[in-house]
Amino acid sequence: MIDRMTADQSDDALQCERITREHARTFSLASRLLPSAKRRAAYALYAFCRIADDLVDQADHDNVAALADQLNDYQLQLQAAIDGRPSGAVFREVAWVTRTYHVPPAPLFELLGGVARDLDAANYATWAQLETYCEGVASSVGEMCTHVFGVPGGPAMRERAVKYARTLGVAMQLTNILRDVGEDAKRGRCYLPADDLARFGFTPQDVLTNRLLARDPRWAPMMTYEVSRARALYDAARPGIAMLDVDSQRCAAACATGYAGILTAIEAQNYDTISTRARLGSLARVGILWDAWRFRAAPLDLATLADGPRIIWEPNVPVGSEKLVRLA
Repeated sequence: MIDRMTADQSDDALQCERITREHARTFSLASRLLPSAKRRAAYALYAFCRIADDLVDQADHDNVAALADQLNDYQLQLQAAIDGRPSGAVFREVAWVTRTYHVPPAPLFELLGGVARDLDAANYATWAQLETYCEGVASSVGEMCTHVFGVPGGPAMRERAVKYARTLGVAMQLTNILRDVGEDAKRGRCYLPADDLARFGFTPQDVLTNRLLARDPRWAPMMTYEVSRARALYDAARPGIAMLDVDSQRCAAACATGYAGILTAIEAQNYDTISTRARLGSLARVGILWDAWRFRAAPLDLATLADGPRIIWEPNVPVGSEKLVRLA
C-alpha cells in the first residue's frame, strides 16, 4: 500500500514518521515490526496525538484561554478530516487512517477531551479519578491502534480486544506519570493521587515543591506501591495481544514490554524520578525489539478472556499485598 501512495501522500506520511521518530523512541521502534501500511497508520495516529499533547504542555496561568481556543480549532480540524475535508499533512493522514481501518471518531475525540484536562493544574484525589484521566489520554490511543492492528473474529471479538487495549493504555500512562514526576512538577502538575500520597505521609504540594523528596525514606515505598499497580495492569492487559492480527502482535508486545521496562529503570535509580527521568538505554531497546521479533502469543483461550479485564484496585491492604481483581 505504501508503494501506491502519491507523492503528496508520501510527503504527508513522512512528516508523521518524522514526528514519531523524534518524540517516541519506544513506539517508533515497535512500529518497525508492523507491515508498511499499518506502520504508516500508527505514525499518523501518533502524530495526531503528539501535536495535541504538545499544545497543552505549553499551558501556564497566562495562556490557558488561548490554548483552549487552539485545541478547539484542532478538534474542528479533526471533524473536518473525518467529514472528508482534511487540511494539513497530519489530518490528511488521519483521514486516510479512519477511512482505511474504520477507526471510529469516538476515541480520537476522547483523546482531545483527555488532553484538555491538562490545561488546568492536575488535581486527582483518588486512583479512580486518575484512571479516568489515563483512559482519556491513553486508553483512547489503545482503542485507535486496535482498529489498525486488526482483530480476527468479528465485531464481538474486537470489542473484547479493545477492552484489553484500553487497560494497556492505562498501564502505559501510569508508567509515564511515574517516570515524569519531576518534569510534571515543574509545570505545576502532580498526577499522583492525593489519597495514595497521604497513605505514605505526603501531599501533592510536597511533590510540587520539594526537589529533594526522593531522599525521604517514605518515597521509595510509595513509588513501589504505584509501580506494583502498573505491573498488575500490564499483567491484566497482556492476554489481549493474542487477539490481534498475527502481523501486529509483535508490535503490541514490544510496546507493552518497552513501557513496562521503564518501571525497571525507575527501580534501578531508587525511584528518584524527581531529579532525573528514567530512561531505557539503547541496549535495552534493542533487546526489547529482539524479544518482540521472537514473540509468539500463546493459543487464544476464549474461556479465560471473558468479556475483557475489569480492573479493581484494592488500596486498603498492607503495602506489598495489593492486587488487581479481574471480574468476568
